[in-house]
Amino acid sequence: MFLFDLFRSFLPLHNPLGFGVGDFLLLALALLLAVCAIGFMRLQPLVQRLGSHTRWTMLFLAALPVLLRLALLPRFPAPAPAGADDFGYLLLADTLRHLRLANPAHPLHRFFEAVFVLQEPTYSAIFPPGQGLALAFGWTILGHPWAGVVLPVAAFCALCFWMLRGWTTPGWALVGGLLAVAEFGPLNQWMNLYWGGAVGAAAGCLVSGALPRMKAAGRRRDAALLGAGLGLALLTRPFEFLLLGLCVLAYSAWQLRVGWRRWAVPCAAAFAPAVLLMLAQNYAVTGSFATMPYQLSRYQYGVPATFTFQSDPVPHRALTAEQALDYRAQSLMHDEAGATTPAERLGERLHFYRFFFYPALLLALPAFLFALREFRFAWAAGCIIVFALGTAFYPYFYPHYVAALTCLFVLAAVTALERLSRWTIRGHAVGAEAARVVAFLCAAHFVFWYGMHCGSQPLLMAAGRYDTADFINYGDPEGRIRIASELAGQPGKHLVFVRYSREHQFHEWIHNAADIDAADVVWAADLGPEEDQKLRAYYPSRTVWLCEPDARPPLLTPYR
Repeated sequence: MFLFDLFRSFLPLHNPLGFGVGDFLLLALALLLAVCAIGFMRLQPLVQRLGSHTRWTMLFLAALPVLLRLALLPRFPAPAPAGADDFGYLLLADTLRHLRLANPAHPLHRFFEAVFVLQEPTYSAIFPPGQGLALAFGWTILGHPWAGVVLPVAAFCALCFWMLRGWTTPGWALVGGLLAVAEFGPLNQWMNLYWGGAVGAAAGCLVSGALPRMKAAGRRRDAALLGAGLGLALLTRPFEFLLLGLCVLAYSAWQLRVGWRRWAVPCAAAFAPAVLLMLAQNYAVTGSFATMPYQLSRYQYGVPATFTFQSDPVPHRALTAEQALDYRAQSLMHDEAGATTPAERLGERLHFYRFFFYPALLLALPAFLFALREFRFAWAAGCIIVFALGTAFYPYFYPHYVAALTCLFVLAAVTALERLSRWTIRGHAVGAEAARVVAFLCAAHFVFWYGMHCGSQPLLMAAGRYDTADFINYGDPEGRIRIASELAGQPGKHLVFVRYSREHQFHEWIHNAADIDAADVVWAADLGPEEDQKLRAYYPSRTVWLCEPDARPPLLTPYR
């Protein structure tokens, strides 16, 4: 009845204003633009002053996305992990929280086989330690792994402003920092998924912010920040670290040819811990300093897929139904991508870069071309090209693969607005007005959708399908939260056998803590009554359940 009355009120004859849906939307956008225009005119002098106070502004930009997301907690609580990537990173974080780089193999590990998790020679996730370190840090100090997702977003927004201070004026740097908050803050998937992206983005800020400062002042501190950024990039995305290293070498060859010996020592000293940690993890997980966990996973399970110019990997152990499904899917994508040229793949993936820009920014972005006459901006554009070409050899692509470029995308947007604001026609500052309009539209975009998430549920459900860029957890579509609550409400410890149907499609449910035997809930594959009895005998004091995630709704019943 409520929905009927709600939609009926949008009919022109059934509301006092005689407005239809399009009229209401236009009115809402007009109000937003008016509010943003008035606010921008009054805040413009304040923006210039605030931008000059680097530390306070960084603190403000770090706190803003956190406060905005916390304000949504009553309707959008901390995200529940879902899928192999989330569970893999949480296993890595839990392992690090126990001050270990790997866990001993479980004697009945065949019950715990899961995508992106090694069972032999150690029980470990296949990911590099960067995102896991962030999750472990937040988990330890604030008691919830999601804190390790939120804090990197706060750090990235603050560091994005710091990076821009080395490239542009304080006022425009603050505009860029606010863009980072709006685009990558409370409504972005980097704050609402455990596989993140903000850690790599923060690494890119350290690198891109240190280089111009090294040229201008030549301080050893900036060289150490460069090394720390490179180290964090290595721990987050090893292949993209190589691309980032090429970009740093290109900048250094043109701009930092004098005095490089002075910077080499602090840069290497800050970079060395990351190298040592990476080597230590390799050895602890795989038994070889030169073999990364994901390489061993590729040998054992055939995932992740190889580059397009390599042949498909062949699994060397038996796969579960879920692992076999993932292997077939990745192999299919590998073969389809391998049948195209890198140029074709670049064209097909252009839409992924929409992730880094509000649509209104695309109106101003061509003005960035006029800045390419300066080497520093040409270098930034060259970095984007290098990453685009390098990642074209992946069989698939996600925006967090190029997270280290995020600050450069923000730099391109801010520089485009700044260059656009200089344009005049017959003495009239039309460019400044155009830049202001684009800024208004960006602010209106964020305020509109953030307001929609603060508003009524029916309105959000009706309009949310048209929000193409944002991602935030809503409800319990897979039933994971309900089942976890049911288990938490039962006394004692539990053993849950997971039984997939023949129609099961991805979405891993088998996930366990770093110390499986000590966990309150152990999730295991249902291998049949005779085999299951071996695990039941191993855990004689646990209550045994059967979970059927493919039922509608998913079922949790006593195991019989």
